Amino acid sequence: MKWTGPDGFEADDNPERVDIDVVQGFLSTSYWATGIPRDVVERSIAGSLNLGVYAPDGALVAYARMVTDYATFAWLADVFVLETHRGHGLGRFVVSTLLEHPDLKGLRQVLLATADAHELYRSYGFTETAPGRMMAIRQEPAELYSQP
Repeated sequence: MKWTGPDGFEADDNPERVDIDVVQGFLSTSYWATGIPRDVVERSIAGSLNLGVYAPDGALVAYARMVTDYATFAWLADVFVLETHRGHGLGRFVVSTLLEHPDLKGLRQVLLATADAHELYRSYGFTETAPGRMMAIRQEPAELYSQP
């Protein structure tokens, strides 16, 4: 499925169109997936509903994905806009388009984690979870991706 965005940009949920090198290149330097290997990115794309945003020349410039059962739950992950394409509203475009995706209608809960974009996500209705309600098993990416 495709959507038209600002300034000739286009969103597309076709996972075959996602430029894995661009996604891995960005994520490997992000605070949440430092050092992530290409094979892990490939598996994450295969197991998610993906949304790429493409410049008029077809280059991937923004990305986000939902890990979901398509019925009750989704996790919004790996949202980014390449630095060279910021300032065009593409962050809002990728998030709003993914949240409104027809395959995600009726979900009971959508979660995400962020260290720096709380206000952006509040504008979509996200709120902090109650203390003590969420639990996690967490492995630091540097440790996880360096294991043999």
